[in-house]
Amino acid sequence: MDFYIDIKNIATEELKHVDLDRVNVHCSPPDFEPQRQYYFMAKCRQIVKSESKRLGRPLYACSVTFGCQMNARDSEKLLGILETAGYTVVDSEDADFVIYNTCTVRDNANQRVYGRLGHLGAMKKKDPHKRIALCGCMMQEQCVIEKLQKSYSFVDLIFGTHNLYKFAELLCAMFESDGMLIDIWKDTDAIVEQLPVKRKYSYKSGVNIMFGCNNFCSYCIVPYARGRERSRGAREILREVESLAEDGVKEVMLLGQNVNSYGNGLADGISFAELLREVEKVDGIERIRFMTSHPKDLSDELIGVMKESDKICRHLHLPLQSGSSRILKLMNRRYDKEHYLALALKIRREIPDIAISTDIIIGFPGETAEDVDDTIDVIRRVAFDNAFTFQYSRRTGTPAAAMEQVPPEEVARQFDRVLSAVQETARERAKLLEGQTLPALIEEVNEKDASLVVGRLSNNMIVHLKGTPDMVGTIRPVTLTECRGFYYMGDMEHG
Repeated sequence: MDFYIDIKNIATEELKHVDLDRVNVHCSPPDFEPQRQYYFMAKCRQIVKSESKRLGRPLYACSVTFGCQMNARDSEKLLGILETAGYTVVDSEDADFVIYNTCTVRDNANQRVYGRLGHLGAMKKKDPHKRIALCGCMMQEQCVIEKLQKSYSFVDLIFGTHNLYKFAELLCAMFESDGMLIDIWKDTDAIVEQLPVKRKYSYKSGVNIMFGCNNFCSYCIVPYARGRERSRGAREILREVESLAEDGVKEVMLLGQNVNSYGNGLADGISFAELLREVEKVDGIERIRFMTSHPKDLSDELIGVMKESDKICRHLHLPLQSGSSRILKLMNRRYDKEHYLALALKIRREIPDIAISTDIIIGFPGETAEDVDDTIDVIRRVAFDNAFTFQYSRRTGTPAAAMEQVPPEEVARQFDRVLSAVQETARERAKLLEGQTLPALIEEVNEKDASLVVGRLSNNMIVHLKGTPDMVGTIRPVTLTECRGFYYMGDMEHG
């Protein structure tokens, strides 16, 4: 029995080095995290090995991500756990285990999931051993769970956003269950990191600094799906960033629903601006990004830190949602048109080379053509470099769902007006950089032309240039030779 390791006795920082094949899974699991999840990963390894031996091949797993950067980061954790549990990770949904990490910000995201599930159900009929799991924001809606139980009973495992860290434990329970396993929590204060992660990119990574949201915008389901706001400790965040730097990561993106309110409720009371200063000090990290900032509490301190920094990227995503003060009040955004304009123009003055992108919703209940005029006025005065423009999506359970809705044909008409204004300012802003030489992080080989590589500028714009695969992950000076509206063609600087 000396051969076996008791996971209860392993320090958290040593867990990733443990040989899980030697973990004793015949004793009771630890009652503390993350050791408990490593116990279940070890137990899963035995189950996966046994099934793999029976089939005479590896077991394959696939994760499909819907939604935002936080969902993408969550999927990297899911894949890390699956790989540690013995699965071979692939991109194909023909895999033995498929998990959908869902988004519920807009209704069409839900419909996409249902459509894809129908396809998976047909595959499972041919292969009854196939396992299907669903997690993420969509699973926090009771009406979704009821629909899945009624119409998609072939799904094996359903869990939400608050207990994602329990994935290994839920996998074990799924293997021991004959029917649909549902484990949804309404809320939690728990933050469990230090779990395996399979990063999509070797040179850049997201880092969760907080979870949940306290803002309760009247159109948004996120606070109900992801729970109330809670911040990770600064020391823990910095340890993760340091570890990423040691692993060759050059760019980190700090993630939260509203990073500006980072630190509220923490004993050390560190602000987001102060956290950025500390992340800047980490050797090896060359670029820092963050998402998302709420205009209501973006501080002068943060503007100052961005202005002075050589590492923080010259890009700020600052959601507007509407340029109408009347609509903003109905949205419960807690700022008005004048506040947003003053803030955006101050940022432009203080950091002239910054790119400002935004989110805009068209067709919010009660919105008129005059309200849209106000939105277009803000677009032109701020001159956004990019904007994600959406038609309002009614989300059951939010206050806006009960308001009088705008007719779809009117929403489409106003949407076209806004999109035209956004494209006009974005083209004008992009044209300003033509001919300049700027550093670009080379991210990948161009999918359509293998002689080109794709670089990302500090301002988040894309440049295509001649290059080779060995350049991926490096930062190179690139001359922007031609602006093509929303991206550039470029040449590498020589000498």
